[in-house]
Amino acid sequence: MSDFGFRVKPAAGVTARVLEEMPNGVFRVELENRDVALAHPAGQKARNFVRLLPGDRVEVVLAAHDLTRGRITRKL
Repeated sequence: MSDFGFRVKPAAGVTARVLEEMPNGVFRVELENRDVALAHPAGQKARNFVRLLPGDRVEVVLAAHDLTRGRITRKL
């Protein structure tokens, strides 16, 4: 399968803390560097309804094109 000349960088996760739950399963999280981003649960977190509460530490993979959006990949 052709990659059309694009090389995708492997996504690196950053540690974050859940600040609040918003509608539609989106969470406002505070990253290690004090920036705030919006993130949604990805993979098994979304399918298995893993409960996330304000104050929980999570790992977030940020989108390459928008550093204020990301996916929550695991709960720490």
